[in-house]
Amino acid sequence: MSLATISPRQLSDLVRSGTAVELIDVRTPVEFREVHVGFARNLPLDQLDASQANASRRDPAQPLYVICRSGSRGRQACEKLIAAGVTNVVNVEGGTMAWDQAGLPVVRGQKAISLERQVRIAAGLMVFAGSLLAITNPWWLIVPAFIGAGLTFAGVTDTCGMGMLLARMPWNQVPQTPAPPAASCPTKPASCCS
Repeated sequence: MSLATISPRQLSDLVRSGTAVELIDVRTPVEFREVHVGFARNLPLDQLDASQANASRRDPAQPLYVICRSGSRGRQACEKLIAAGVTNVVNVEGGTMAWDQAGLPVVRGQKAISLERQVRIAAGLMVFAGSLLAITNPWWLIVPAFIGAGLTFAGVTDTCGMGMLLARMPWNQVPQTPAPPAASCPTKPASCCS
């Protein structure tokens, strides 16, 4: 079964035509905060509960559009949703990058290092450190070999364990803003509540 896709321009045209569109962004909260489609709702892939996502939908009969950074995590999320019985799931081709490059409106916030860059930095540092340590003891060659095998596995399966682990790190989380305190009437002066 092939996965349904839509281009950013086609999705934008749907919205401009007045069609109600439900779009979930499956990137990390930090990536979402940096740049996102204005009407997207953030539901990170590592926290995606397909049954809960389906239950919270406005109209389950309408398509559920999924977007990520470049399309890969969006496709994974679509497959996860379809496997859980969610029907009419559509992946946005090229993700938020393609949306932004098409000149479509986005909401910009605080800059962050993308999850893909974090994986490259972490993998590179571990390979470099393991190679340097191998000078002292050849057993350290296990580290770069393990990272190489992990990257190969990630490429073949399109599932990155290091990326999923990094997505859960504190620097990839956005602190929840507390709800404003309920309005209360001070005891003094008494005239404020009359």
